[in-house]
Amino acid sequence: MTAFVLGVDAGGTSTRALAVGVDGAVLGTGRAGGANPNSHPPEEAVANLAAAIRAAVPFPERASACVVGMAGTSKLTDPAFAALFERGWRDLGLDRVVILTDAEVAFASATDAPDGTVLIAGTGSIAGRIRKRRMVATQGGYGWLLGDEGSGFWLGREAVRATLAALGHDGELGPLATAVLAEAGIDGTDRRYAWRRLITVANAEAPIRLARFAPLVAVTDPVATDIVERGADLLVRTALATREPDEETPVVLVGSVLGPDTRIGERVRAKLTGLDVRTSSDGVYGAAWLAAVEAFGEATARRAG
Repeated sequence: MTAFVLGVDAGGTSTRALAVGVDGAVLGTGRAGGANPNSHPPEEAVANLAAAIRAAVPFPERASACVVGMAGTSKLTDPAFAALFERGWRDLGLDRVVILTDAEVAFASATDAPDGTVLIAGTGSIAGRIRKRRMVATQGGYGWLLGDEGSGFWLGREAVRATLAALGHDGELGPLATAVLAEAGIDGTDRRYAWRRLITVANAEAPIRLARFAPLVAVTDPVATDIVERGADLLVRTALATREPDEETPVVLVGSVLGPDTRIGERVRAKLTGLDVRTSSDGVYGAAWLAAVEAFGEATARRAG
């Protein structure tokens, strides 16, 4: 078999692996359960990584290099966790494994530039400064209690807050408030009851579950438009805070909130007009390309996902 490398995207829901040749051609793919060490027991995370890799190629020990993009890399600062992962690599016969953040492989999935900015907005939000394909500084990423401005959580919380405000006033409820009440399973006929019930429903769940209301800001409603505009401003501010003045490097957008077909994604792109804005295709392709660069050098062809 031709020389190949392995790229792995280890997320909370699933783990995907690619075996890629020198020419960038995909030679094999694999999928298994999630391997984020923050949300899975370490033994389970290691087992899922191994399963995805072995599904991609039956002889991983022949790989010239392996790059793993992983959410929750901070867990590997725990020596016990790190030892389990090291044992997993040895069992696979891999002796050249580089573990990166999911942000770093997402950036590489969209551009071959070594420097730039990555802006991630899903349930949470964070921006990172990329230098030589590694994240060297961040803005945001503090979690729902301390930050995550412009994220799915933030959008959902603002939608619920706006609905509570609307319920406290006379006048017809707008499309956003109506949609929020429907999502929460609440009849809005009795406004006082609906107000109390929405507070109860929102507080009964884990705070991060407020993100389920985020898609509702897509409705045509001036209140929703205001939320989208404020969220886009916050995300752009977060991204620009990681950049040098007059920097011309790419900005890579990642996450469900920033998709090109979302209202907030459209507004963020509009506010970044004049910059080289890219959309991450698929982190596993970024991981595979970075592994190829690690093994074969900078001239390696990059395959878009």
